[in-house]
Amino acid sequence: MKAESKNGAAVILADRAVGLANYPHARIAGGLIFVSGVSCRRPDNTWEGVEELADGSWKSDISKQTAAVLENIRVILQSVGTDLDSLVDLTVFLVDMKDYAAFNKVYNAYFAAENGPARTTVAVRELPNPRLLIEIKAVALAPSA
Repeated sequence: MKAESKNGAAVILADRAVGLANYPHARIAGGLIFVSGVSCRRPDNTWEGVEELADGSWKSDISKQTAAVLENIRVILQSVGTDLDSLVDLTVFLVDMKDYAAFNKVYNAYFAAENGPARTTVAVRELPNPRLLIEIKAVALAPSA
């Protein structure tokens, strides 16, 4: 669903996990799609790449979470008629740089340097849920009208 406002069209998908505050999945403005920070959260508010253990703790997998984040971004882009090949820039937030190599292995399966997006990867102290190891914010070219 796209809702127009002064700052462009909001993209809000009813069948995806919604923001934990009042923000859209993406906003289309000036020929670009600005994708809000995306995690591995599923529509039912569970997380891909998180194994809940019997004792109430959990085990998180950076490879599975990375693939899920990229696939969630793909779904958002496909909802407005484009795909990952339209990505221009990514900002990647990792909770721990020890996951950098495993993250890159999955990332490199999706993108090549010649046609992939520009990218910045930073370490952050934490993300909105302690199960999350990664979040990605993206900018893509909007499809021509």
